[in-house]
Formats: sequence, structure tokens, C-alpha cells
Amino acid sequence: MLTPEQWREAQAILPFLADPTTSVARAFASHTSHIRLPAGMTIFSEGDNCRTFAILLSGCVRVFKISATGREITLYRFGQGESCILTVNCILSQQQFPAIASVEQTGAALVVPHVVFYDWMHQFADWRTYVFQLLAQRLATVMAVVDEVAFRRMDVRIAEFLLRATTPEQPVLQMTHQALAAELGTAREVVSRILADFAAQNLVLLTRGAITINDRSGLARRVALNS
Repeated sequence: MLTPEQWREAQAILPFLADPTTSVARAFASHTSHIRLPAGMTIFSEGDNCRTFAILLSGCVRVFKISATGREITLYRFGQGESCILTVNCILSQQQFPAIASVEQTGAALVVPHVVFYDWMHQFADWRTYVFQLLAQRLATVMAVVDEVAFRRMDVRIAEFLLRATTPEQPVLQMTHQALAAELGTAREVVSRILADFAAQNLVLLTRGAITINDRSGLARRVALNS
């Protein structure tokens, strides 16, 4: 059961709790628990059974896959008011979790037991709407990842990532080549080769564990010309 403070946090991010007198709101208050999520915690590993459904109050969770050769690819991240659609699929299909979910930024979550989640899908239209909206939003994200991996040049993807991850005021990205490779689903050697090419053109400056953007306009032109 949630404390009054935790209930107010939940109401602030979940529209279906706006009216506390509804059946779904009363059920949510009674059957949901609050947990802390320290950075680095693995919520699910590949092959786990999904016994809970978590909605983030704060923090960030990364969901990713690791290939047989050790390469990683980020499927998606979720934050405040969001949850993991693979968990939804895992509970509804009674299958094992097909990826890894790890806490990137310390936060907190509201946790619903899997049997309760399943019952609410039958009982409450507002709960179904919330879950289906999550599925629709996250499916679009995953499809964008598939499109990028299958059809877009890696140098363009790296340039776009660098532009998104930095600003003119904060041009330094603290990230290793290996971490960038894991983010984009490629090999570290590929990332290092492309970054070296960027550095030779003075688009970036490479130092240990960091990438500094020297020429944002040049990176943007590279994206525009090769997209």
C-alpha cells in the first residue's frame, strides 16, 4: 500500500488516478508498492520470469540486448510515468524476459504484482488505455531503432548521436568508444574508425573517455549529405 506522499507522486504522473474514488484508483492505492532503484541495478536479465510491473516515478532505465558475440544494442529507455513494454508482453504472454533492463539513473518506481496487472487488464478500461498507450509509444521507438540499424549509415548515426547528446554550450560528451558502440549496436572498432575520420576533419576532438564537438555545423552537413 502507498503512503499519502507516494500516492500524491503517483497522481501527479498518472492521469487515470486523477479521481481517487474510481475503482482503478482505489485498487492502485491498495495493491501497489514503492521501491527504490539504485543506479546499476539489473531489474530483469534475459530469461527471467516477470513477476512485477514497474512504473517509474523518477530515474531512467535502459533496455538492451547482447548478441552471442558480446555486442550490445539499446532498444529503448524509459523514465517518469513510463514502463517497460517487454514486461507487458512477458506478463500477458507468460513468456520469459527477452532482454536486459538496467537502472541508468537512480530513481524510484511503483510496483504492481504480475497477477494483479493481469487482472486489471480485464477489469479496468483506464488501465488498459494506459498500457496500450505505452505499447504504441514504445513500439514506434523500437521501429525507429530497427530502421536505423538496418538502413542507415553508421557515420550518419554517430554524427546524429553526437549532435543530440551535446549542445553548443556543453560540447563535451563523456563516453567511451565502447559505450557509444553499445548504444548504437555496432562494434567498438567501427566507432573508433569513424570517430578518427571525424577527428581528421576537425569535426571532433578525441581524448580519453570523452568526445568534444569542434564543428557542429560540419557534423550537421555530414548528416544532411548522407541521409
